[in-house]
Parts: sequence; C-alpha cells; structure tokens
Amino acid sequence: MSDLNDPRVFFAAERTLLAWNRTCLTLMAFGFAVERFGLFLHMIAPGGITPSGRPIPETGMSFWIGLIFILLGASLSVLAALQFRAVLKTLKPIEIPAGYWVNMSVIMNLAVAGFGVALLAYLFRQGY
Repeated sequence: MSDLNDPRVFFAAERTLLAWNRTCLTLMAFGFAVERFGLFLHMIAPGGITPSGRPIPETGMSFWIGLIFILLGASLSVLAALQFRAVLKTLKPIEIPAGYWVNMSVIMNLAVAGFGVALLAYLFRQGY
C-alpha cells in the first residue's frame, strides 16, 4: 500500500498502462505487416515461383509469425489491464482524484485486445 497520499502515483500507474497499450498496438501492427509480407512475396513472384523453382506457399512462416505477434499483443493488453487493476487496489482513496473514471483506460486496453482477437480471427480465416 502506498504511503505517499499523492494522486501522481495513480497517474504514473495509468501512464504505465498506456505505455503498455502502445506496445501492444505496435506488436499487433508489426504482426499484421509480417503476415501480409508473405502475401506480398506471393504476389510479386512470377507465377508464384521462387527463383529456385519452388512454389511460394500461400501460408508460410510469415503467416504464423504474424499471427503469433498479434496474439502476443492482444494477450499483453489484457495482462496490462489486470496489472493496472491490481495496482489500483493498493492505492488509498486520497490518491485517486475525486470523480475520475479510473476504468476508462482499462476498457480501452480490453477493446484493443478484442480488436486484436478479431483481427487474428479474420487473418486466420483468410489464410485458410
């Protein structure tokens, strides 16, 4: 439990949650780019054939690696929200500004996770 009795402790925890949110969004965007890179390679190869004469697979390693990054981003978004809620339990009421809606950032993180799962499902369905 914090003994500072200062709302800056709460705002520091919220900034940390938002930093995790940015990290999760970056992981998901990177995963999407990696997943689509395999499709790009398939499209630019003449006839879907590599220079060595082998066909480029529709769903290669880039597909699975991209999906893993998206899943990692969505999972970390949920874990960051849970960690923030755990930190909130350690704060005293004086450390949380009156009338401040403390769940807004948690809801945003969970929404990001939900959109990540939706993107994951969409890409998985498109890949197979």
